[in-house]
Amino acid sequence: MDVTYEGTKREIATDKGVLRYHEAGEGPPLLLLHGSGIGVSGWRNYRGNLERFAEHFHCYILEFPGFGVSDPVDGHPVVTAGSSAIRFMDALGIESAAVMGNSMGGVVGVNVAMKCPERVSKLVTIGGVGPNIFSQNPSEGTRLLQDFADAPSRDKLVRWLECMVYDRSLITEERIEERWQTANDPESHKTLAAMYGSAAFEAQQRAMVNAGLPPYWSMMGKVQCPTLLTWGRDDRQCPPDMPMIPMRLIPNAELHVFSNCGHWVMVEAKEAFERITLEFLLR
Repeated sequence: MDVTYEGTKREIATDKGVLRYHEAGEGPPLLLLHGSGIGVSGWRNYRGNLERFAEHFHCYILEFPGFGVSDPVDGHPVVTAGSSAIRFMDALGIESAAVMGNSMGGVVGVNVAMKCPERVSKLVTIGGVGPNIFSQNPSEGTRLLQDFADAPSRDKLVRWLECMVYDRSLITEERIEERWQTANDPESHKTLAAMYGSAAFEAQQRAMVNAGLPPYWSMMGKVQCPTLLTWGRDDRQCPPDMPMIPMRLIPNAELHVFSNCGHWVMVEAKEAFERITLEFLLR
């Protein structure tokens, strides 16, 4: 099975631009949704896991609009990511799929599962979902993202990357350089600034309060599908008090916490994460 970047790369035209993705494997559909952050992409999130999951599933790694790969669209990145997931499934004729989401991708997966429950058969989240209960908000990782969004530099990128992991040896020069190259893409930085720039971040908080809208996590009782919440015990981007509310509100949820592991569970606890997630998805 070819699970290389070039061998899996695909694109599909939609009424709101081209969506790019990676595809491998046969079986039931599994949609993999990436997180936010500096120089992020779906391929970089899941390239190390694709081969294992493709042994059992027809895997689709979607590249969200505005992160330098798929065509950008107007709107807040989290909102456009959710609509792009539905648009992608419609374009490929995928009626329902298991969904895996890292951080922001998990938030997108939760929102799709709440709004279109018939489209999500099972849900796996990797950090990201829920509110800070005991930990500071914004978290250490989010503050580092704000610093970079306001005034980008390579040193700030390195500090944020090192905050993502328990084992800093994972932050190689190659990983730093590929993230830095993408971070210099104007569209990619525009998206990062819209999510984490100081002015934009404060405006979003004010808008939510002024609109009187309930936070998405308060409505997670609407998630009907079986849900696996996965977390790194040493996550400094989304600290491990955050899954307490989703674990309580989602009717059929379970939580697995990986020790000596930061925010990138699928990278840092790769083998254990794949084993536990496959058991859940194949159950």
